[in-house]
Amino acid sequence: MRIAVISDIHSNIEALTEVLRVAEHQKVDRFVSLGDIVGYGASPNPCCELVRSVAEITLLGNHDAAVAGRMDYSYYYDAARHALDWSANVLSDENLAWLRSLPYTYRIGDVGFCHGSPIDPKAYEYIFALEQARELTPYVAELPEVTFIGHSHLCRAFAIGNGEVNDVVAQKFVLRKGYKYIVSVGSVGQPRDYDNRACFVICDTDARTVEYLRVEYDIETSAQKIFDADLALNFGKRLFLGV
Repeated sequence: MRIAVISDIHSNIEALTEVLRVAEHQKVDRFVSLGDIVGYGASPNPCCELVRSVAEITLLGNHDAAVAGRMDYSYYYDAARHALDWSANVLSDENLAWLRSLPYTYRIGDVGFCHGSPIDPKAYEYIFALEQARELTPYVAELPEVTFIGHSHLCRAFAIGNGEVNDVVAQKFVLRKGYKYIVSVGSVGQPRDYDNRACFVICDTDARTVEYLRVEYDIETSAQKIFDADLALNFGKRLFLGV
């Protein structure tokens, strides 16, 4: 089974459309979305509707939770908070109701999915460094063999086993028996690893492989929509830089 794992779309319909096109060309069997469909970008309704049409499950990201009234975001910085207010105002009632209904976690056999750290999904803790991955060691027995997460917008993978936690540095790698893996899948709509291409992951459960795929998309159009909307200009400018 080939599972396409997407995350952190952030209302970027141009990036999402290209990612889905590439994923279908890769003959995936399932789509799983790790959340943050909305926020930052200018196309929240089209992104919600497209994800709803293709994903087997979509999880609740922190931006989704904020827009849906399921978490307090008063402590967010002004521009991000304003983008969430704007999204809440333009989202259809149907899409808002859908966001309110989303779960925090999902599992397919020994493959788990969560937006942030799986230990306390509602807390939306980050895992993008070895020190953070090491904090999972006491819980390793409870984890599935591989857990896919989003939230950080970074492509990072960690292997936990034999009392150690190690980085997995590869565009494609094999899941080794006896290890538990945490895989941060990057971002479809707001990459932050200095690569401005959209990013997603394909997990092949038969071949036991995980592969990162990068996809070029029409950044100019996506950014211009942000410039034309009542949103911070930086949310569009950063798309060109991937940061």
